[in-house]
Amino acid sequence: MSIAAGYLPFLTSRKPDTMQFSDFRNLCVELQCRGVNIDTAYPGRTGGAGPAEGQTVIIEGRYLNIPTNSWYVPMSPYRIENHKSRWRLYKKKDCICDVVFPRKPDFYNQVAPSGLSLQQVALLHGSDCFASTIYQDCLYWNTPLQCRFCGIGLSLENKTTILLKDPDDLAFAAAQAQQHDAARHVTLTAGAWPDEARGLDHLCACVREIKKRTAMPVHAQIHPPRSMWAIDVLKSAGADTLGLHIEVCDTELLADMVPGKAALGLQAYTAAWEHAVAVFGINQVSSFLLAGLGETLQQFSTMADTIARLGVFPYVLPLRPIPGSLLADSKPPEPAYMTDVYAQTAGILKKHKLASKNSKAGCVRCGACSCLSLFEDETIL
Repeated sequence: MSIAAGYLPFLTSRKPDTMQFSDFRNLCVELQCRGVNIDTAYPGRTGGAGPAEGQTVIIEGRYLNIPTNSWYVPMSPYRIENHKSRWRLYKKKDCICDVVFPRKPDFYNQVAPSGLSLQQVALLHGSDCFASTIYQDCLYWNTPLQCRFCGIGLSLENKTTILLKDPDDLAFAAAQAQQHDAARHVTLTAGAWPDEARGLDHLCACVREIKKRTAMPVHAQIHPPRSMWAIDVLKSAGADTLGLHIEVCDTELLADMVPGKAALGLQAYTAAWEHAVAVFGINQVSSFLLAGLGETLQQFSTMADTIARLGVFPYVLPLRPIPGSLLADSKPPEPAYMTDVYAQTAGILKKHKLASKNSKAGCVRCGACSCLSLFEDETIL
């Protein structure tokens, strides 16, 4: 199993054992905004979808993905050092606590029937999320319509993955991850397909094959489709939750940060969110909201509330500039700002009766890249 001995998978209700909860929560926020220096070459991602410039560590039982490879990390007061086979987290000269690196999942060392290494097919995110970018490209990549924070094409350029994941290979990898590495749910994502119908067919095939082999709940992430029928088809294929990610909270920033998505218009997202909630249910549809792109706290809260009142879960993430992306030289938001964003969003979740723990699959359930669930502890549990 990939879960380190003595540590539990992330649970929303779990409190740290050796420090005050408020201190632990502040520490997690700071680490995701400042990053952490590691005193040896420890492998981490350098491209791909989502936060892809960091490393997952286990702190007080919680799986946390932290920046380790961006330009601002050397300025962080945090570092991890090895002492007699134990990893310890320091803030300047003060030792804070021990940390654990999850060991390499067993399924990474296996080979698909096609001969492809399973590590090129999918990865294990957080404690138990089997995740794959089934189409490692995007209609907008390397064009003026590219999302400025995205790094989806970088891992393909680095030859750490392949362009298109085969449904049989993916299902085989999922079964191995479930059997050997305690995977419990699935996230499938992709860039915007040049041919939307072909992309939907391929995504549905991936979902069906994984369900045949594992019956794990599956989260799918898509672009707002031209026809709402596509959402019904995904549900019929076996998807359990759906991600429709607007990411930018300020409507005036949309055209600058996500020009391809801005061309669709907020109305297209609203229509897709409303239909997806009708099909998948309240709390089973989500949208990423990135903090630190230039929006105000009020603008962020307004968008989070607009989404949540539809029954869509606003999944809050700090901006994580990926080396090689168009925002590579940017900095994440300040921890104090992120604390305010998390606190206000947690209040919005409570008002609309949404909760991370009620998500069946995907990033909201995983929680390794966000500290939002730590703020839900005070408002929901």
